[in-house]
Parts: sequence; C-alpha cells; structure tokens
Amino acid sequence: MDAKTKGKRFRTRWRKQDTELTILALPTTVWYILFCFLPMFGIIIAFKNFKISGGFLSNVFNSPWAGFKNFEFLFKSNDAWIIIRNTIGYNIVFIILGIVIPVALALMIGMIHNRRAGKVYQTMMFLPYFLSWVVVSAVGWAFLSFDKGIVNQVLVDMGRDPINWYMEPTYWPYFLIFMNVWKGLGYGMVVYLATITGIDKTYYEAAVIDGASIWQQTRFITLPLMKLVIIMMFILAVGRIFYTDFGLFFQVPRDSNSLFNVTTTIDVLVYKQLKSATVGMASAAAFVQSVLGCLMILIANWVVRRIDPDSAMI
Repeated sequence: MDAKTKGKRFRTRWRKQDTELTILALPTTVWYILFCFLPMFGIIIAFKNFKISGGFLSNVFNSPWAGFKNFEFLFKSNDAWIIIRNTIGYNIVFIILGIVIPVALALMIGMIHNRRAGKVYQTMMFLPYFLSWVVVSAVGWAFLSFDKGIVNQVLVDMGRDPINWYMEPTYWPYFLIFMNVWKGLGYGMVVYLATITGIDKTYYEAAVIDGASIWQQTRFITLPLMKLVIIMMFILAVGRIFYTDFGLFFQVPRDSNSLFNVTTTIDVLVYKQLKSATVGMASAAAFVQSVLGCLMILIANWVVRRIDPDSAMI
C-alpha cells in the first residue's frame, strides 16, 4: 500500500471529534429539514387546483392538476406592468439607499470617541426596526389625516389649504421610500458598524503616523475592509428584488384605492386576489418570486465574480 492510499484511508476514518461536531450540528440540521426542506413539498400546490376538503396531504393528492393556469393571473392581469414596475422600482431604490445611508452613518458613529454617546445614537436609530408597520401606520395617520393630522393643521395655520394625503399619489413614493429607510436604517447600520469595530486598530495607528487624514483613513482602510460585507448585503438584497414588505405597502397607505398605481406590488396584489382567488394562485406567485430571486442572486454573484473574483459569495 503506497503512502497516498494509506493517507486517504486515514482521512476517511471516523473520529471522536466528528461525532461531537455531528451532535452539535444535529439540532440545526433537524430545524432545516423540518422548516426549510419539507415545506418545499408545497410547491406542488402551485400546479394544482387546490381544494380544501380534508387533511392536507389528501387535499394535495386529490386536487386536480391545473398546469400553469395559476400563474396566468400574474401576467395576464391588466395591472401586471404596474405591479412589476412598482416592485422592481422601489426595491432598486431601497437597495441603493439601504447600503449608502447605513454605511455613511456607521462610518460617522464609528468615529465618535465617546462610547456612551455612540451607544445612545445606535439605540435611537435601531428602535424603529422593532416597531410594527401597524404602529407606524397609526403614527402616519396622526400626521397625515385630513381632518386632524398634524401636517394639515400646520398648513391651515400657515394660511394654506389642507391636503388629502391619502388621495394624492404624487407624494407617496417619497413617503414609502422614507419609511423604508427610516425603519431599516438601524439594522443595516449595526451590521456595518460591527464590521468597522472588528478592523485592527493598528492600521489606523500606522496611517496616523504616515500623516493620513480622517478621509484618507476611511477611503483606504475602512471602506476596502468593509467591501466584502457590503457586497454580501448587496447580493442578498438583490435576491429579494421581487419581494416587498407587505406592511409598508398595505398598512401604511391604509389600502387606499386612490394610491393603487404607486402602492400596489406583487405581495399586495396576491393578498387582494386571495379574497376571490385560490390558494394555488398565491403559491404560484410565491414560486415565481422564489425562482426569480434565486436567479437574481446567481446573476449578481456572477457579475461580482467577473469584476472582483475574491468578493463573490460562491
């Protein structure tokens, strides 16, 4: 037996350490099987005329096949262009602002020398992330209500006519973008701030000795070392470009029909269709979103790999 074959047999031998690691990974493995892989069986509902008449499995197997009919309502709808435009358009803006603004604030907070002040700012910015969109909707109503809204009261005091905000589509793209950035700002900032905290301080000490300014330290040390995290967050965000936050687009505008052209996305349309549609249609929409999201992640990763192979996720 040569040394190569002997070494291969030695490496494939099960060890005590392998048993310990397997036991350690077992809870996570079971969780993924139960909640990530087994539910994938439900994809079949998208291709069936699902009817509820008994147990779940009997419903799935006994329901007649529908082919691709459940997918038609997404693409044959008169408003298909509007919902696709809103879904992709808003998400492009969310991706850009969701990276630029949190990175900028993380850089600024990372430069604060007073730790207590830094913690206070982090807490203040992170607090909106825990608020429900229902609460945000109520707060927005308090500001934008036609009769008793704070904004309209200020306009009246200034001698101007009140505005029926929930009937004016012109303003709502800006409202929705602001709400999304405001609510998710703290989470993104904490991720980038954690990356900045993990950077070796000796880099900055050497830069100060060489006479580098704050801007030069940020440009040539901080940002390059944050690049991998920024790219990873970008790729993950691109993977959800066909998803939208249902609470943001349904709860905050309070389901106003006058705002249909600027607030209706794929998720909102599916919810509204469920009142008269079937479960199969909702499953079909989720299936399309998942497939397109996976493709977008692969495309984004491919583009990153072509530009900088070391920064790609896979």
